[in-house]
Amino acid sequence: MTKVLITGAAGLLGANFSRYLVECGYRVVGIDNLSGGMVGSVDPRIDFYPVDLADERVINNIFEIEKPDYVYHFAAYAAEGLSPFIRRFNYQNNIICSINVINACVNNAVKKIIFTSSMAVYGTGDPPYRESQSPSPEDPYGIAKYAVEMDLKLAYEQFGLEYTILRPHNVIGVYQNIWDRYRNVIGIWIRQVMGGDPITIYGDGTQVRAFSDIKFYMEPFLKVMDDHNGEVFNIGADRFYSINEAAGVVQKVGRELGYSSERVHLEARNEVHTAYCDHEKAKELLGFEDNTDFETMVQKMFRWASTLNPRVVEYQEYEIEKGLYNFWKRE
Repeated sequence: MTKVLITGAAGLLGANFSRYLVECGYRVVGIDNLSGGMVGSVDPRIDFYPVDLADERVINNIFEIEKPDYVYHFAAYAAEGLSPFIRRFNYQNNIICSINVINACVNNAVKKIIFTSSMAVYGTGDPPYRESQSPSPEDPYGIAKYAVEMDLKLAYEQFGLEYTILRPHNVIGVYQNIWDRYRNVIGIWIRQVMGGDPITIYGDGTQVRAFSDIKFYMEPFLKVMDDHNGEVFNIGADRFYSINEAAGVVQKVGRELGYSSERVHLEARNEVHTAYCDHEKAKELLGFEDNTDFETMVQKMFRWASTLNPRVVEYQEYEIEKGLYNFWKRE
């Protein structure tokens, strides 16, 4: 039986994809430090290790014991807007931890690693972003993701480790971390609405994003396992919304479920205003098709979130406070 190791197995991508792989007949090994994902999100049918990718010795031991055929590296600290203020933490989690995984792949004869990068590598270019564009990241998170992309290319050229890079964006679904104040905007809003707090919007809300249902990622993610070495694919939705429009949908669904919520606009963040991708390559080569019904997806997330117990998230200390937004300042 083919064995697949997934990092970030308790997060949105990992929890959903591990279930999909098990249903497809694969044996799955999961790793997650549970800093963002929840142990309750882990499929009980997989072999799960609650460890940190920063622990190189432990990671090497797991690879030596499990001998995975393929690795899907989903784990990341994906707080793009926060990354300028936690630069060391960002690079440690998103570069060094990735290098630990890549080293373990090379040293244990893994056939291929599939890496989820980010739309953040494109920076402020004109959308829709295409894979043919030269990356030009605008923040430490995007820099970290692109650095790992480049290292994977070198690892293939030097050691023969095959790889495919996926650049998903604005993916939503159950098992997403809704408790973190810095990332996952739809999850943040759902938590705010259910808690009786106002929805927070940075700036005027005219920023544009395209939100996609995680279920449409499963088949193309599997299709790259044995094919498309060295290729890069954008994965995401073609239908885009302004942040104001998306917030309106969350408020509407909340009202239908008995929650009332106001909306408050905070100071604008330093972020790309309009960001979405072209997905023609994934459609042509992977058969990717996104049919996200955003309102239905928000309803599903509300129902799932209502089953969760409140969770306290431990936040990383700021490394830089110069220019820190007022709404993120702590007492």
